[in-house]
Order: sequence, then structure tokens, then C-alpha cells
Amino acid sequence: MTVFWNNKMWIVLFAIFELVVANYSEDQCSWRGSGLSQQQGSVEQISLHCSEGTLDWLYPKGALRLTLSPRLPSAAVGPGSSSSGLITACVKPSEHFHGAQLYLERDGVLELLVGDRLETSPPPRVRCFSRLPGERVALFLQATPHQDISRRIASFRYELRGDWTARLSLDSSPISSEGACRPCNNTEILMAVCTSDFVVRGNIRAVQEDEDLRAAVIKVSATRVFRQKYALFTGVGRLTQSGEIRTLLQCGVRPGPGSFLFTGRVHFGEAWLGCAPRYKDFQRAYTMAKEAQEIPCELDVD
Repeated sequence: MTVFWNNKMWIVLFAIFELVVANYSEDQCSWRGSGLSQQQGSVEQISLHCSEGTLDWLYPKGALRLTLSPRLPSAAVGPGSSSSGLITACVKPSEHFHGAQLYLERDGVLELLVGDRLETSPPPRVRCFSRLPGERVALFLQATPHQDISRRIASFRYELRGDWTARLSLDSSPISSEGACRPCNNTEILMAVCTSDFVVRGNIRAVQEDEDLRAAVIKVSATRVFRQKYALFTGVGRLTQSGEIRTLLQCGVRPGPGSFLFTGRVHFGEAWLGCAPRYKDFQRAYTMAKEAQEIPCELDVD
């Protein structure tokens, strides 16, 4: 017997499939689901427990309430760390974020982080916020009414840290550059060597401006990669490795001669500058601390 499939039957089958995959969570770090299974006006509760991950909400309908409870180290240390237990979170919406508005819910009060976008709108910026211990904070996604939801996907990445110095570098809110741009003292430099995502000796080849990110992009030729969490500095040989590091545009970084020790954090796959002393100044601070038996960790320096 021959069975003929018309468009309506395919639509029904597709909707059933979406109901099955709705609320699907790959792990405790990411969530992917469909609004087709939600009633209009309903709020689905989601909880994730990692320091970074993604959320993909297909065909938004109703609302989602997301709580982030990362298992961060109890005593995060490093440049800019705080003994108060302050946790900073950043969300990076996808370039095609559509169909919902993203709010920060703090003690029952909503603050708009990302609005629903028009087709001609520029890509949304990364938004960051901080949470104190015991403070009730969540992310609230509210679907916006659309007759055609077939092309609507509200998607973003998130990261949480307890020890970020570059955490506000992409935030759309105006911030003071005083703390972010000041040189690190010897104690901060030595701690940065131990706790940073990357520790690299190198030279500045060029500095470019990225007006969209309000950032300076430092082109670095790396002569030695002591440590890197991700493949940020690559090349076929030791003297041909290169990479990019970003910092606040208002810090006024300019290309110049000399060798530096670059340290910092990885933020949504990009390197952001922490402490960056001249290498000879780092050597002097490291030697003095080692003689005084006050170095927080060993580094195979030249």
C-alpha cells in the first residue's frame, strides 16, 4: 500500500519531534529546548551548574528562568580576586539572537540585558554582572509575540568566574579604566603567573582598534609560551608562534620595543590582558621573591 505524505502530515510529525527534544539538556553546563512544548504564559525552571556553557531556546514561547550555580573554587586567587566571594557572570548572545528578551532578575527586580533584535539591528553586546554570596540572581528569558516563530532562536553563551580582572572588558555599560589599566605591582605579577589562563613571553608587533568591542587588539609574537589553557598562541616553531590579546581601548596600549611577559584570562575563547610587565622587570621581581622564599609557584625562567 502506498502512503502519500502531505505538508500538514510533515508539520505534525515535526511538531511531535520537537516535543520530544524539548527540555533536552546535554549536561549540567548547557541546555537546549523548544518552546513548542510550553503553554503561553508558562515559566520553565532551569538550573545549570558549570562555570561556562550555552543555552539554545528554539521557537521561544512563554518564558524560561535560569539559575546558574557554578562549582567554583572556594578560594579563588589572582589579580583582581576578592575575598568577599564575589562572582562575576557574562553572557554573550549569538549574532542571530531573536524571539525573546533576556533579563537579569536580582531579588525579584528585572533589568533588561538583551532586547529582541530586528533583522537590521547590530549584533548584541556581551553583558556582565556580579553577584554577592547569598544574593538571589537568575536570568529570565521572556518570549516576544511573533506570528512566525519558525526562524526564532534565543541563544547565548555564559561564563562565570570568581577571579576575573577582564570580566567587564566587553560590557556595554560605561566603566572606569582606572583599575583595569594601572600597572600590576610585584605581588600581583607573581600571582598572575600562577593563576592566569596564559603566561607568554613575547613582543608587540602591532596594536589594532576594534571599535565594536571598544578594545585594543595586541598582535603578539611569542618567543616562549610558558602556559596556555587553550591554543591561543600557535605556530610551527618556537620563534614563529603568534597570537592576539585584547584589552580596554582606553588603556592606550601602543606598539614598542622590548620583551614582555603577558598574562591574562580567556573570555569566550579570546585572550584578555591581565598583568603585562616588561620581562626584565618580571625577572627581577621573581628573583627577589625566590631568594626570600616568597614565590607562590615555580616558573622555569631564563
